[in-house]
Amino acid sequence: MTPAELRAFCLSFNAAAEDFPFNPETSVFKVLGKVFALTHLDGDPLTVSLKCDPDDAVRLRADHPGVVVPGWHLNKRHWNTVTVGGALPDRTVRELVEDSYDLVVAGLPRAERLRLDRP
Repeated sequence: MTPAELRAFCLSFNAAAEDFPFNPETSVFKVLGKVFALTHLDGDPLTVSLKCDPDDAVRLRADHPGVVVPGWHLNKRHWNTVTVGGALPDRTVRELVEDSYDLVVAGLPRAERLRLDRP
């Protein structure tokens, strides 16, 4: 997965937006103002930090040592940083991004979730 593909995938979700609140290099992808992915698209290697269910986060780190690590500068219980390309198939990265988006949406107030469901 290239940086452009990662960016396009993050932006493909309903109400997803890209922001740069920290610096011009760090893309922060949000849904209705809540963060679901952070990445430095010019990073080498390309990594993306994603929200994760705490139990899944621990399992993913054990299954993919060095490729999935605790979230850098984030709550280590709820965030993983994933190295994109190479060891993890693109399909898996896409699933992890989608899971992160879904977790954030699930935490939104009911009215906002309903607004996302409208065409």
